Amino acid sequence: MDPIDSPVGWVAKHIQEYIETDGRKGHRRWGVTTLLLTTRGRVSGLPRRTALIYGTDGERLIVVGSNGGGEEHPAWYLNLLADPAVEVQVAADRFAARAVEAEGEERERLWGLMAGLWKDYERYRTKTSRRIPVVILERVPAGG
Repeated sequence: MDPIDSPVGWVAKHIQEYIETDGRKGHRRWGVTTLLLTTRGRVSGLPRRTALIYGTDGERLIVVGSNGGGEEHPAWYLNLLADPAVEVQVAADRFAARAVEAEGEERERLWGLMAGLWKDYERYRTKTSRRIPVVILERVPAGG
């Protein structure tokens, strides 16, 4: 079944452009790199896809559940808490991954990495009372 794309119009448009061009358009956007993340809906069980800014930490990909500094966690984050098995597309590369929330000193280090890539993350942090999650996406080896 094809994933259901984000209901946010500009995000859905970004996703479609990304898919249609295997990331030639969309992988690099706003001066940063973006990926497509597909989670399993925690209520519906259906695949849900969104586009996110990402950074790298060695072989791992890092994303932030900022939701623009809103008081609610983004749906994709809540979905991966229920099922951390996700699908990722980086440019033309599609692969299975496992999502793990960063904690403690590692979280702070990765937050600094991501805030260095996207300055608005610091502003988002001041807009909300919730702790914005930092998520590590680790590639699942083929056949694993």
